Amino acid sequence: MRTRGANQKNLDMTLNRIFLWLALALFCPMASAQYPGWQQAVEYSMEITLDTTQHQYTGAMKVVLQNNSPDDLDRAFFHLFFNAFQPGSMMDVRSRTIEDPDRRVGSRIFELPEEEWGWQRVKSLTVNGKPVQFTHDGTILDVALNDPIGSGKKCTFEMEWDAQVPRQIRRSGWMNREGIEYSMTQWYPKLCEYDHDGWHTEPYVGREFHGIWGDYDVTIHLPAGCPVGATGVLQGDEEQALTSGTWRFVAENVIDFAWASDPDYVHDTLQAGQVMLHFYHQPLDEEYAENWEQLPAYTAKAMDFLNELIGPYPYPQYSVIQGGDGGMEYPMATLITGNRSLQSLVGVTVHEMAHSWFQAVLATNESLYEFMDEGMTSYATELCMNHLFAGPGSDGFPHRGAYSGYISQALSGKEEPLITHADHYQTNRAYGVAAYSKGEVLVAQLAAIMGEESRDTGLKKYFEDWKFKHPGPQELKRAMEQSCGFDLDWYFQYFINTTHTIDYAIDQVIEGKEMTTISCSRIGAMPMPQNITITYQDGSKASYLAPLVMMRGHRPLKKDEVLLPDWPWTHPTYTFEIPTLSGIAAVELDADRQTADVNRENNLVELNGQARRIFKRN
Repeated sequence: MRTRGANQKNLDMTLNRIFLWLALALFCPMASAQYPGWQQAVEYSMEITLDTTQHQYTGAMKVVLQNNSPDDLDRAFFHLFFNAFQPGSMMDVRSRTIEDPDRRVGSRIFELPEEEWGWQRVKSLTVNGKPVQFTHDGTILDVALNDPIGSGKKCTFEMEWDAQVPRQIRRSGWMNREGIEYSMTQWYPKLCEYDHDGWHTEPYVGREFHGIWGDYDVTIHLPAGCPVGATGVLQGDEEQALTSGTWRFVAENVIDFAWASDPDYVHDTLQAGQVMLHFYHQPLDEEYAENWEQLPAYTAKAMDFLNELIGPYPYPQYSVIQGGDGGMEYPMATLITGNRSLQSLVGVTVHEMAHSWFQAVLATNESLYEFMDEGMTSYATELCMNHLFAGPGSDGFPHRGAYSGYISQALSGKEEPLITHADHYQTNRAYGVAAYSKGEVLVAQLAAIMGEESRDTGLKKYFEDWKFKHPGPQELKRAMEQSCGFDLDWYFQYFINTTHTIDYAIDQVIEGKEMTTISCSRIGAMPMPQNITITYQDGSKASYLAPLVMMRGHRPLKKDEVLLPDWPWTHPTYTFEIPTLSGIAAVELDADRQTADVNRENNLVELNGQARRIFKRN
């Protein structure tokens, strides 16, 4: 039975929460119901010593968590990513049992000898100076707190751990395929994120991440003569660090920390506005060395482009480091493989750097909404690469590959909705197409609905309003709605939560002497406004726009474009009349290919040149 005192205590706690939420609502006007406006904060101070003969290291760190949530926390969790790299781990079994394994992984984890496994073992852990109980559960450390971390309070974790760096398989490890000694990513016990959805303790199976913004002070002890590229700004002189083998980096307000080292690294720099660009690579064959010599100038141009497209890059440096197993983004740094053609080298650098805006600064929970990181990054990458490399013959639509990939998957019957958790797609292809291709289409296709200029303004607004706040799809939608001034609920609901496709057709064209009647139909389940182009016999063109009723508005009309009555989504057919003028040569839906219509054969009608033409699709 509860006592009167216990009931009063619960009532007081409830009232305190209400007052806190009211304060957040008053002082965080951009906060939505989905994202209430508070963020956790963390400070890491760590020191590690790496034994390069055994590929093992010892680590010690202090982690100070500022619990800004309205909740008291009675447990805590840390990621132990290296534990994925041993036979029988969830990452190993997932890779060997999924229908289409990642060729970089396959059965390689299962086949590792024990001396090449990855592991992390916490030796001791105190919270606010007192020992606590903890359990290693695969790639998660489960910490039972002696006392809850109160809302608004700070808590200090002090930890010592041992680790073995795995043979490089996926992102992390020693001796990658290009001979880089150490790619140190997901390498330390990382405090799991606690947000409005609670703790995020997903076991690591090689997919996406979610993290707390924090300040890092990291000291790395290596043998002398081993250069290091990393997140953050090197403290002190590089030559002294090379001589002593002690490297200290400081990074502020980042969600992760990565580094890499190789005794043969060549280190180049280029100042790009307020940002210092760093480049680390091995001495390369003449073919590849020349590409790396050109890379800094391309990277600087790309940063300028992305700053203009999205918003200002907020950190003082960015490092492009040869390492890893392809390309992988981290705050203020990326690890990429280096033996590439110039365009491939620039392309992977641009893509990973574009993540800095979406993964590092906006930092959506990419495990839940992977398309808001990978897809939007791919969208920005294609525009940037088109800016850097497009020449004569370019069709001016850099997203064509994404549209093609998405449509192919949609027609295969194996598409899964964008709302699927990144770890839980049934195939790697379904994940890849959804996260990258369909995510890119989601943004590009907005041009057909709200116009390119309004879409571009919305992207800038989204970044400015939601940087350092972990936004989700609702925040992106609202930024776009505020830019265009009409309703986009339907678009985000259909394209994110379903696998419904877009397919519109011209069914009938009846051309009279003065007026022509055109009948269209919606075949696919997803509604879209229709941009209609009429080509006349004399070569002139006319444009028409049929918005959807539920949009409560329409994109800006082009010069001389005619606005047609709204098309209700409940109506599978739609008929309108236009002047015949000089005689109609062709009628086409979405002539600019801005929508992901899955069947373009029924979008175009070319009339036969008779005085009076009647077309009816069978």
